[in-house]
Amino acid sequence: QVQLVESRGGLVQPGGSLRLSCAASRSIRSIYSMGWFRQAPGKQRDLVAAITNDGSTNYTDSVKGRFTISRDNAKNMVYLQMNSLKPEDTAVYYCNARATIYSPNSWGQGTQVTVSS
Repeated sequence: QVQLVESRGGLVQPGGSLRLSCAASRSIRSIYSMGWFRQAPGKQRDLVAAITNDGSTNYTDSVKGRFTISRDNAKNMVYLQMNSLKPEDTAVYYCNARATIYSPNSWGQGTQVTVSS
């Protein structure tokens, strides 16, 4: 297991940008997958983006072309750059880590992102 701490989210106007950061408690170099999930009120927690330790990325369709996930193994950090934000991006965003494809998920505490004018 690895402890994850997300940066503070915030209130952003539609069309704006925000970068989320996630700090891991140990080296992420060997961690198979790091990702971001989000959960809107009354909805399930869904994958937003994930990046494996070979650099492969996966995005949910609704954020393709707007969000970019990256990982810095030297700093044990994962980032989510969110551009062209929409009100429907409003949710609590959670950092996620999975050491191997068979490992349980590790979660951060979540950070609120609100897109509103």
